[in-house]
Amino acid sequence: MALTREDVLAVLSQVEALGGSLVSRDLVRALQLDGGVVRFVIEAESPEQARVLAPAQAAAEAALRALPDVTSVQVVMTAHGPAAKAPPPDLGGQGVKIGQHPTPHQGGPARIAGIDRIIAVGSGKGGVGKSTVSSNLAVALAKQGRRVGLLDADIYGPSQPRMMGVSKRPASPDGKTIEPLHAHGVTMMSIGLMLKEDEAVIWRGPMIMGALQQLLTQVAWGELDVLIIDLPPGTGDIQLTLCQRTHLTGAIVVSTPQDVALLDARKALDMFQKLKTPVLGLIENMSTYICPNCGHEEHLFGHGGVAAEAKRLDLPFLGELPLSIDVRLAGDAGTPIAAGAGPHAEAYARLAHRLIAGGMA
Repeated sequence: MALTREDVLAVLSQVEALGGSLVSRDLVRALQLDGGVVRFVIEAESPEQARVLAPAQAAAEAALRALPDVTSVQVVMTAHGPAAKAPPPDLGGQGVKIGQHPTPHQGGPARIAGIDRIIAVGSGKGGVGKSTVSSNLAVALAKQGRRVGLLDADIYGPSQPRMMGVSKRPASPDGKTIEPLHAHGVTMMSIGLMLKEDEAVIWRGPMIMGALQQLLTQVAWGELDVLIIDLPPGTGDIQLTLCQRTHLTGAIVVSTPQDVALLDARKALDMFQKLKTPVLGLIENMSTYICPNCGHEEHLFGHGGVAAEAKRLDLPFLGELPLSIDVRLAGDAGTPIAAGAGPHAEAYARLAHRLIAGGMA
């Protein structure tokens, strides 16, 4: 069996350093595997700390060379000036720290107990309405009788607390399990519920991946028919960790019709293909605009580009969603448009019905 990143991190997590391990103390950088060659950097905060870490460097090299598939180990020690680190948020002093390093993971993607289906909603770029689609789709599915969860996986820019109209801090009765919140018939969780509204998350990749792992496995989701995961834009650590560690039913890619958005949507589609995550379909958001005064229909961002791309790639086209100030106002007010009635709510109801009828939700 080929050597994996998880195999290396599991070994490094056993190498003692500064009262913890090389992994738990966040000292490992630029880890690369090239066949049997392992390369990484140990990043110290100062020259003095680098000298203290010298025995850990030697121990790491020896431990990795002992692995059967390792042919060479190349470790570089670097030292920088001290830098302030933002502490992981604590759930109201209840003992649950979010943003710890992920635990080593063995095997393929794992299922989450109690959750039948998991759908990731992604996009190649920001600003295409992915979070709006996620919250409204979750509410629309709940209105049709499904038991629905919504996870805001955009750690750097969480928006679901505002869109779902929740602000209460989650509880943790035992200091380990996190109790999610409920809104509009949906069980939801976001790191934004643990932070001040204008507080930034300034974390490196390992803490981000650890936070995602905790939000998936330490939250008491209960029994769900489907969990909707609102991904951040792009093709980074969150997407990679989710697809490799969690058994996903599939992914939905959201794009607006214009060419510049489709360029990035294709990158998201390519990523899901390479990570062996089924693409359930594409959605064209902001597809059309109808003037509320005269009723004139206009395609501000073009029209049909996403449907054409879905046909070209032989992927399902799940539908068009309109551009409307009512959708924006509803999201800002914390009551998704799908929770009410009218043509915009009906558009999401049709989308939810199609996913249910196809056995996807």
